[in-house]
Amino acid sequence: MQNKPKYNLFKNWKYAIGGLITAIKTESSFRLELFCAVFIIAGILYIDTSLTNKLILFISGILVLIVELVNSAIENVVDLCTKEIHPLAKNAKDIGSTAVMFSIGLHIICWSLVLLVA
Repeated sequence: MQNKPKYNLFKNWKYAIGGLITAIKTESSFRLELFCAVFIIAGILYIDTSLTNKLILFISGILVLIVELVNSAIENVVDLCTKEIHPLAKNAKDIGSTAVMFSIGLHIICWSLVLLVA
């Protein structure tokens, strides 16, 4: 028997909102990035650039939040599996953190290019 509920759009939406609330309550990195996103969105609305550039900045900013959520999920699963310091557990957490770092780096590069080139 699989631990997979039957697909239901409204229940899945409820699970997603529950996950967002949990992330906000329990993940300090996500809260910090969400806080920064408020100012980033204000900056996107304020700067004088094309709609395409604004979309690139917005999408790369949202990508940071998405990758942070995936990283938090990885960390939770690793913590569920073991409380011991295991090389594979460390690798999984470190690789997830690297993904977050890359997404933030991409966002910074996008901002730099928009501000310097456009």
